[in-house]
Amino acid sequence: MNFPKKVTLGDITVRDGFQHEEKFIPTEAKIWLAEQLILCGFRHIEVTNMGNPKGMPQFKDADEVLKGIRKSKKVSHLLDQVSLTVITIRERAIERAIEARKEGWGPDRILLMVSTSESHHRTNSGLSLEDYWKMAEKYIPLAHDAGLKVNGTVSTIWGCPIEGPTELSKAIEFTQRWLDIGANDVEHADHDGSASPDRVFNYFSMLLDSGVRVEKQIVHFHTTRGWGLANVLAALQAGMVNYESTLGGIGGQPANFVDGVPVAGTGAYYYKDPNLVGLVSTEDMVVMMDEMGIDTQLDIDKVIETGEMVERIVGRRLRSEAIKNGRIPKSLSGR
Repeated sequence: MNFPKKVTLGDITVRDGFQHEEKFIPTEAKIWLAEQLILCGFRHIEVTNMGNPKGMPQFKDADEVLKGIRKSKKVSHLLDQVSLTVITIRERAIERAIEARKEGWGPDRILLMVSTSESHHRTNSGLSLEDYWKMAEKYIPLAHDAGLKVNGTVSTIWGCPIEGPTELSKAIEFTQRWLDIGANDVEHADHDGSASPDRVFNYFSMLLDSGVRVEKQIVHFHTTRGWGLANVLAALQAGMVNYESTLGGIGGQPANFVDGVPVAGTGAYYYKDPNLVGLVSTEDMVVMMDEMGIDTQLDIDKVIETGEMVERIVGRRLRSEAIKNGRIPKSLSGR
C-alpha cells in the first residue's frame, strides 16, 4: 500500500464537535480548548459559527471566542502560523466575519457549503443551490478583499439523510465550480456517515484524476456507522493528505435542544440516537497514522491529554479508543 509520508490535520471540535451538544459549552472552555489545540501543533482549527445564534445558541458567544483566542498570551507566539476558521453559511454571517477581520480580531478563513442533494442544501442554508452559487460568487471576492481565505465545502457526496443515494460525479463538478469562483480550498464531507471505504477510494481517485491540486482538498468523515477510520485509510490509499476531525469523535447536526430549551437547530435530527453520531476521533486518527509511520506534525501525547479534558468539559465518556487504551509502546520494556 502507498500512503503519504506526511499529512496536515485540522481539528474542528470547538465548532463542529460542540455544536451537537445539548448543553451550552462555556466560552472559557472553548477558548481553553482552542489554545490547547494550537499547543498540540494544529495549525487549522474551526472555532465558531457566525450565523444567527437564535437557532443555534451554542454559538451565541462567537465574538467572545474569537476575541479570547486573539488575546491569548498562551498562544500569541503561534497565532501567525494558525488559520482560524468560522462557518458562514449565509450573507449576514459572511458580512460579520468581514467586519470582524477588518477590526483585527476576526477569523482567517470562512466556510461556505453546498450539498449535492437539493433537499439537504435547502435545509442547511434556506436557499436553492442555484441561488446559493450566485451568493457565493458575489461574496467570495468581498471576503478576499478583506484578507479572508474561503473554503467551499461539498456535502452529501456519498449519500443524503433526506434523499438517500447521490451521484459522486456531481461532487466532482461542484469541487471544480468552487475552485473556478475563487475558493482557496475545498472540503469533501460525509456529513451523515453514508460513505463506505470502497466508494471513498473511488471518489478520491476520481477527484485526483480530474486534475485538482491535492493540497487544496480536505477530507471530512463522520463515523455514524463505525466506518470512519476505515474511510480515512481508504482516503490515504487514494493519496489524500489533508484531514479534519474532532476530539472524542463528537459533533454532527446542530443541537435542537440546548440547556433544557427546544431550539430550531437545522430541524429534527437525522439519527435514531443523536448520542451515537459524530466525526472521526482526532485521538484515534493521529495514533493510527503515527503507527503507520505517517508524520502528523502533532504532539500526540498532548492530543490524548486534551481529549481526556474534553470528556470532562462535556461531562461524559466519548468515543476515543486511544483515550481508553493509550498509545502502543515505542520501546521494549526489558521485562
